Amino acid sequence: MEKTVVLIKPDGVQRALIGKITERFEQKGLHLVAMKMMALDDATLDVWYAHHSDKPFFPALKSYMKSYPIIAMLWEGIDAAETVRTMIGITLGRKAAPGTVRGDFAMSQQYNLIHASESKEAAEKEAGLIFSDKEIFPWKKLDLTQIYSEEELQ
Repeated sequence: MEKTVVLIKPDGVQRALIGKITERFEQKGLHLVAMKMMALDDATLDVWYAHHSDKPFFPALKSYMKSYPIIAMLWEGIDAAETVRTMIGITLGRKAAPGTVRGDFAMSQQYNLIHASESKEAAEKEAGLIFSDKEIFPWKKLDLTQIYSEEELQ
């Protein structure tokens, strides 16, 4: 099964939305295999946001991501990255579709509550930055036959 990284950003932690956001992924049928609260440091953010390092907003982005702890999660499921990206909505919260995390809870471009890996490959890189092997728990989810068809599980 595919894994994907989700971060509840500082504004989501400050606004006490951890449970509401996490509940959505659980209700969808995704499988939580790692979760922790942590503070991001410069070294991690420099790698994480390397594609933004030459942009004028980069220092403010780093400052924001270090302003409060974040909740880091690793979710597992069929097409997990694409599924989670659909569930969180577009980056600009006030234009995100109702029913998405950002559509229901966010108004801002920067303060949009959540990050999700854009692909399976991105998730593998991001998971390596956030979680050690000892922090990932590949436990067996017993209700998979109620979430996926038998054909999907093969």
